[in-house]
Amino acid sequence: MSKLTSLFKVKQHNLCSVFFTAGFPKLNDTEQIIKKLESNGVDFIEVGLPYSDPLADGPTIQHSSSVALKNGMNLDLIFNQLEAIKETVNTPLVLMGYLNQVIKYGEAKFCQKCKDCGIETVIIPDLPMLEYESHYQALFANYGISNVFLITPQTSEERIRKIDKITNAFIYVVASSSITGAKGEISEKQIAYFKRIKKMNLKSTLIVGFGISNKATFNKVCEYMNGAIIGSAFIRFLQEKGVAEIPSFVTKILA
Repeated sequence: MSKLTSLFKVKQHNLCSVFFTAGFPKLNDTEQIIKKLESNGVDFIEVGLPYSDPLADGPTIQHSSSVALKNGMNLDLIFNQLEAIKETVNTPLVLMGYLNQVIKYGEAKFCQKCKDCGIETVIIPDLPMLEYESHYQALFANYGISNVFLITPQTSEERIRKIDKITNAFIYVVASSSITGAKGEISEKQIAYFKRIKKMNLKSTLIVGFGISNKATFNKVCEYMNGAIIGSAFIRFLQEKGVAEIPSFVTKILA
């Protein structure tokens, strides 16, 4: 049983995940960021693989990727950093990247590195379901890796139910049809969307992302879904306040 599956068996409400870009703000901040998030009560952590041409990321995360790449971050270094801390970190880690990164690095090599680092879950937003079913599902299974699919307000019920059927991690519920970044308060339209998904009685854990930026938005989505991921707001915090102040960021969300 994966760490994430174990977590979801004991906690199904108010799950808090935080996203950061590996190599930002500084090249070797990965360990310190993960350990500070873990020690302050974050349930699972999403580690972003910096990429030059991201599909879903807004300007804040795009900027963090640009800085990380300029700092010299690459997949080999990320995997080295994660492997160095795998024995001391118990919080589930999820890798978020893009399909071209996996292909360029080498699919089997990427999967083996994930296994070596204790990574059991990946989010690849631009991985087509057909490609997943015909190739990556079996490949990932050989290495004990689960894939996370995203749904949006425009995703059909048929596709959502299919995703639910093949999911063994969680479903990433994109809060709005847009790129990442704070959007203000949760709208009535978004609440109607969350209610619609909830009424489907899916088997999978439902985690909301995109636009979750503070305690108010986190608490609101958790009324309808199992939890939420905070990304751009945390990236801005790191840029403005620094890694040492991470406890204050988490406290403001969870207190």
